[in-house]
Amino acid sequence: MTTNLRMRKTFLLYGLSLLIYSQAYTQSSLHDTSLEAKFQDALELFQKDQFSSSREAFDRLSLHPDVKNNSREVAIAYYRALSALHGDFPEGTSLMDAFILDYPNESLRNEAAWILGNDYFQSKNYKKAISNFDLLRNVPLSTERHPELFFKMGYSYFQLKNFSQAKAYFERAKTYRSPYLASAYFYAGYCSFEEGNFEAAAKDFKEAEKSSEYSLKVPYMLAGIYYRQNKLDTLIAYAAPIVNKTNLESSEQIHLLLAEAYYEKQNYAQAAFHYMGFVSANKGKLSRDQQYKAGVAHYENKQFAEASQFFKEVALVNDELGHLASYFLGYAYVQQKNLPFAANSFNAAYKMDFRPEIKEEALFNYAKVSLELGKFQEAITALDNYLNDYPQGSQKSAAENLLSDALVNTNNYLRAIGHMEKMNNKSRRIQEAYQKVTFYQAMTYYRDNNLKGTQQMLTKSLQFPVNKSIQFQAQFWKGEANAANNNTTAAIQAYEKLIGMNPPSMDPSLIRAHYGLGYAYFNEEQYGKAETQFKTYTDKLKNSSDKQHYEDAFVRLGDTYYIQKKFTDAANVFRRAVAENNQYSDYAYFRGGVVANFQNNNREAIRQLDMVINNYPNSLYMEDALYQKAQIHMEELNYSQARDVFTQLIRTKPNSPFIPFALEGRAVANYSLKDYDQAIEDYKMILDNYPNSENGETALVGLQESLSLQGRSQEFSTYLSGYRKSNPSNNNLQNVEFSAAKSLVFNQSYRDAIAALENYIRNYPNSAQVPEAKYYLGDANFRLGDKAKALAIFYQIENTSDNNLKSRVYQKIGQIEFENSNFTKSIPYYQFIAKNARSKAEEYEATYALMQAYFETQKYNEAIVNADKILELGSITIDSEPNALLVKAKSLENTNSQAQAIEVYKQLMESHKTIQGAEALYKMALNLHQKGEYARSNELIFDNSQPFTQYAYWYGKQFIVLAQNYIAMEEKFQAKATLESIIENATDDSVKKEAETLLQTINIAN
Repeated sequence: MTTNLRMRKTFLLYGLSLLIYSQAYTQSSLHDTSLEAKFQDALELFQKDQFSSSREAFDRLSLHPDVKNNSREVAIAYYRALSALHGDFPEGTSLMDAFILDYPNESLRNEAAWILGNDYFQSKNYKKAISNFDLLRNVPLSTERHPELFFKMGYSYFQLKNFSQAKAYFERAKTYRSPYLASAYFYAGYCSFEEGNFEAAAKDFKEAEKSSEYSLKVPYMLAGIYYRQNKLDTLIAYAAPIVNKTNLESSEQIHLLLAEAYYEKQNYAQAAFHYMGFVSANKGKLSRDQQYKAGVAHYENKQFAEASQFFKEVALVNDELGHLASYFLGYAYVQQKNLPFAANSFNAAYKMDFRPEIKEEALFNYAKVSLELGKFQEAITALDNYLNDYPQGSQKSAAENLLSDALVNTNNYLRAIGHMEKMNNKSRRIQEAYQKVTFYQAMTYYRDNNLKGTQQMLTKSLQFPVNKSIQFQAQFWKGEANAANNNTTAAIQAYEKLIGMNPPSMDPSLIRAHYGLGYAYFNEEQYGKAETQFKTYTDKLKNSSDKQHYEDAFVRLGDTYYIQKKFTDAANVFRRAVAENNQYSDYAYFRGGVVANFQNNNREAIRQLDMVINNYPNSLYMEDALYQKAQIHMEELNYSQARDVFTQLIRTKPNSPFIPFALEGRAVANYSLKDYDQAIEDYKMILDNYPNSENGETALVGLQESLSLQGRSQEFSTYLSGYRKSNPSNNNLQNVEFSAAKSLVFNQSYRDAIAALENYIRNYPNSAQVPEAKYYLGDANFRLGDKAKALAIFYQIENTSDNNLKSRVYQKIGQIEFENSNFTKSIPYYQFIAKNARSKAEEYEATYALMQAYFETQKYNEAIVNADKILELGSITIDSEPNALLVKAKSLENTNSQAQAIEVYKQLMESHKTIQGAEALYKMALNLHQKGEYARSNELIFDNSQPFTQYAYWYGKQFIVLAQNYIAMEEKFQAKATLESIIENATDDSVKKEAETLLQTINIAN
C-alpha cells in the first residue's frame, strides 16, 4: 500500500511540473525572464530531489519583488512548502497548512491537502490526517483515489478507536475493487468485533481471509469470535485443522482458545495439548484461572508432572482457586510418588477454609501421606484433628485405624502416651500401642540417664502385657535401670522376675538378663550365683553370630572361678579366652598367670605374665603383671631377677600406686643379695616419698636392720622421728581431727568441712596428711562453686609425691581449667590421668576431656586421635560413641577432609538416634545443599529425619535446609508450605525466627 502511494505521488509531482512549465512558457512574454529562469532552476532542483537546495531557491523566489500577482506566485508557494515537507524540515507541515489556508480556491490546494493528509497518515498523526482528507470529501477525485481516501479515513478513525466512523468509511471502501478491498473487509470486521457485532465481524473476516494478505491474520480473529459466541464446536472445527499452519499469526492464542474450548467440552487430552501449545510458544502467560484449568486438563489426562507445574503456581495465592489447586496438587504428587510434596500440598489445602469439603478431605489425605512417609507425629496430630473436627466424617473409621498405627510408630512418645491415656476404653490394639510407646519412651529416658523416668515408663508398659516380647524387654530394662542407679538388690529382683516369666530359652531379653544378673551377683559378692548366670549367658551365645557382651562375660566367669578357688576351671576359661582372641586377652593372660601361680606352676605363670608385658605395652594390667612377676621371682628366691623386674616397674611406671611396694620388694631383694646400701636407699625412698604408705612401718623395720648391718644405726633415729610425725597413732587427736574433717566432706557439709580442714592445716602444718587435707579443702570449695579458690589450693599440691593423691588432684585441676574454658591448660593434666588410668572409666573420662579440649583449641588432628581412642574403648557411657563420632566428623571438616567427615556423619546418623545423630543428619543435608545437590539433600532428610523429631533444634534446622532446597529448585509453593509448617509447629524459637525470615523473602519475591 505504501509503495503504490509513493509511486503515484512521484508521478503526480512530475505531471504538475510539466503543467506549470507549460503555463510559464506561454506567458513568458508577460514576465520577467529573470524570475522565470530562477523558477525553472529551482524546479529542476526539486525534480532532482535536492529538496534543501530547492527550498532555499523557492524561499528566495518568494521574496522576489515581482512575485506578487505573478502567475508563478501560487506555484512558488506550493513548491516552497512541498520542498520543506519532502526535505523533512520542521516547518514543512506548517508551510503546507499555510498554503492550503492561503489559497483555498486554487486547484493545487486539493493536491496539497491530499499530500499533507498522506504525510500525516504515514507519520501516524491520524487526527491531522483526517482533517486534511476531510477537505477532499466533496472534491471529485480520480477513480483510484476514492477507495484509498475512504480506507485511509477509516483506518485513521480506527486508530483513534472511533470504530463507528471507521466502519462507515471501510464500508464505502468495500464498494470498490481496489488494492484496499481486503484491508477494508478486515478492518470493517475488526470494528464490528469491537462493537460486539460478531456476526457482521465474522462475515467481513471471512471475506478478508480470501486474500493472501490476511489469510494468516484472520484465523485468530475468527477463533476469538467463535469463542465469544460460545460456538465451541464451530471454533474447534475451524481452528483445529489450521492451528499449526506455517506463519499463522497469533497461533499461540489460537492454541489457547482451542484449549479453553476443549476444556469446556471436557476433552481434557486435547485441552492439555493446546494449553501446552500456548505455553511452549513462550509468548505470554496463562491467567491463574487458565493455569488451574491447564492443571486439571493434564491431571485428567494422567500427565501428573505437567499438572503439578500448573497447580503449584495457582496454589501460591490464598483464595478459592488456590484452595482447589493445592488439593489437586497433592493428588498429582501422590501419583508421581512424591509423597513429601503431596503432604505439603494437602496440608496447605487443609489450612484454607474456602471449600469445607476440600478442607476435610485434605486433612485426611495429609494424615495418610504423613503416615506413609513415616512422619508419625504429624500423622497423629492430623488424625486427632480430623476425629475432633469431623466426628461424623466420611473417613472416621479409616482415621481411627490409622491413628493406632501412628501412635505405635511415632517418635514423640510423650504426646502419644498423653493421647492414649485420655482414652477411657482402650481397645486391645490401643493397649498394645500404649505398651510399646511407653516402653520406647522408657528407652529414651534411659539414654538421657533419666533413670526415674525410665522406671515410671517401664511400669506403665508392664500394665498391658499384650505383646510378650515387649513385656520381656520392659522387665529386663527394669533390672538395667536399677543396676545403673546402683540399686543392686532391686536389679536382682527385676532380673529374677523376668526369668520367672518363663520366656523362651533364647529370648534376647532373657539372655541379656543373665549377663546383668551375673554382674549384680558379682558386685554383691555372691560369686556362685554370678558363676551360674555368666555360664548360662556365655553358653547361649557361644555359637551365636551376635556375641553381645560374650567376651566380657567370659572373663568374668573366669573371675568367679578364681575367687572361688576353682583354679582349674579358671585356668581353662582364661586359656580359652586367649585362644578365641578375646578383646580382653591381656587381662586373660594376667589373670591366667595369677591362677598358674596359685597352682604352683610358676613357669607357666611367668610365661603368661610376660605375654602381657611384652605384647600389650598399653595394657591397664601392665603394672599388675610386672609386680606379680617380680613377686613370683621372690617366692622362688630368684632375687636378682625379682630386683630387675621391680626396677622395670619403678622406671616405666613412676606414677603407679605399686611404686612403694615395688621399692619394698626391691629392698628385700637387695637385702637378700647382701646389697645393703641399695636396700637402705630403697627403704629411704619409701619413707621420704611415701611417708603415709601402708608399708611405711615395714620399710622402717627393714631400714633399721639394713643400717645395723652396715654399722650406720645412728642414721635411723632421723627416719624414726619423721615416720612418727607422719604417722601418729590411731588414738592421736591429730588423726581424730582429720577423720572428722573428712567426714564432713563425705556428708556434703562443705562449709563446716572447710572450717575444720583449714583449722587442721593451721594446727598441724607439718603433718604428712596436709596434702590430702588440702585436697579435701579444695574439693569442698569446688562443690560450693568457688572454683577459683579450689583451683588455687589444687595447684599448691600438684607436685605431691603420693601418686594416688596426685591423680585425684590432676583430675580436679583439669576439670576446673576445662570448665573455665582454659582448654590448653587442662590438656597436660588430662594427659597424665589418661596415661595413668587404672580403669577404662578413668581412661574414658580423661580421653573425652582431651578430645574436647583439642577440638576447642583447633588442634583437630589431636581431637581425631582421642576420638578414635574413645571409639576403641567401646560404649563406656551411653553417649560416649556418638559424642566421639560427632567431634571426629567436625574435626575432619575443619581439616578439609570433607568426604571422610561425611562418612563419619553417616555412621553417626545411622547408628545413633540421639541429638548427635540429629546434628549429623543436618550437617549431611547442608553439605549436599551447599554442593547444589538439592534433590539428594531433600531425599536424605525425608528418609532419615523422623527418628529425630524430639530434638527440636536440629529437627527444625533440617527442615530449614529442606525449604532452602525448595527455593533453589524454584519450588516456591513447597518452600512456603514447609516454612509455614515450621512456624506453626516448631518449639525452638531460633528455628521459628529463621523460618519467618526466610518466608518473608519468598513473599517479597512473589
